[in-house]
Amino acid sequence: MPEFGFMGVDWEERIDFDRMRRERLQKAKDVLAKSEADVLFVFRHEDVRYLTGFRCHIGPVYITGIGTAVLPKGGDPLLFTLDQAHAQARMPWMRKDDILPRANTRTKGGMLTFAEQVKSRLGSLDGKSIGVDLWTLEMEDALREAFPKSRFVNGYKILIEAKIIKTADELECQRAACMITEAGMDTAIKALKPGIRECEILALAWQTFTALGSEWTQCANIVCSGPYTAPYRRFTSDRIIREGDLVIIDIGGCFNGYWGDFTRTWVCGDIMPTKEQIELHQEDYDALFNACGKARPGNTNYDMWKEIQNPHSGGLSGGHGAGTNPWEEPWLSGYTKDATVDLKPGMIFSIEPYAGIPGIGGIRLENNVIVTEGDPEIYSTYPFDERLLKNIHPLDKTTGRRRDYMKRR
Repeated sequence: MPEFGFMGVDWEERIDFDRMRRERLQKAKDVLAKSEADVLFVFRHEDVRYLTGFRCHIGPVYITGIGTAVLPKGGDPLLFTLDQAHAQARMPWMRKDDILPRANTRTKGGMLTFAEQVKSRLGSLDGKSIGVDLWTLEMEDALREAFPKSRFVNGYKILIEAKIIKTADELECQRAACMITEAGMDTAIKALKPGIRECEILALAWQTFTALGSEWTQCANIVCSGPYTAPYRRFTSDRIIREGDLVIIDIGGCFNGYWGDFTRTWVCGDIMPTKEQIELHQEDYDALFNACGKARPGNTNYDMWKEIQNPHSGGLSGGHGAGTNPWEEPWLSGYTKDATVDLKPGMIFSIEPYAGIPGIGGIRLENNVIVTEGDPEIYSTYPFDERLLKNIHPLDKTTGRRRDYMKRR
């Protein structure tokens, strides 16, 4: 499990970003070649980046049209961007004349102009199938007007087929994002004392992310404490955390478009948890590692999902893949049984079971796992709160090694 530094160096081979761009694009070309689509219109920012390497605004809400990509079968991508001059100056892996002005998807006129630009480069798409990954009703109306003799298909499913298996460089980016996230988690837990507010904990984690080069965070991020852990509240507030509170910290940094995302639950203060809290944490912890153990070729995502349906999950245990989108296929959800995916090396999972009882508290834990040819690689190695564990799972290689824990044992 390589864990390189982030700088470019001459003394070892680290992430090769040029190779990563080439391999991502080739995978997309390969799946497009065997698909029913003749061309892809890509409006999701993370997939525009996947195809072209173009970085734009990330959040806090989705804005269509900042970056758009068009990938024709057998051809190279076209990039449409508000930042045309910037992209032409700093993206030498694309031809300058393939970087075009913004596709203004917010108006019908803008969409029709985009359509004419596409036709000028690709010719008529009459009788062709166009894969579209995302559209609004207004975008759909304009595209159907501009391409009345074309057939529209689900382009997102085509790209997911390319993205679901990560390249070696993508896996390194995921590991780097996890390292940034673990650093933020450590900052947060070290600051966790009675009297601090949830939002202050999150601010410290976010500061660490940004200082280490994180482009953004995986979501608004969650610091959730005390009674808000059960029923579970999925955001951070100004609540003052009290001694003995259970605190769920679910955060994720971003490294070059790839997302960290993992969760730990901690007890606030220099205090032992209650017996009931320990039982809940052990239940959730065992479910987490049992699911990690199923992340092997020959199993499916449904085999993993079954392991995290612990007695007190309340339907909140799940999981997902990750990549340039922090939530990608394969899924771990209540619908997994009807959409099973055979596990293959290079797939990634964020596995996140939950166990909660109002009045006692809630536990959410999460690991990041890479499917390999053999044993699963659990690349989120940050330990768990040892006060909340009776037994350490064989797949957990870091918890239980702290000196204070060994004294207690």
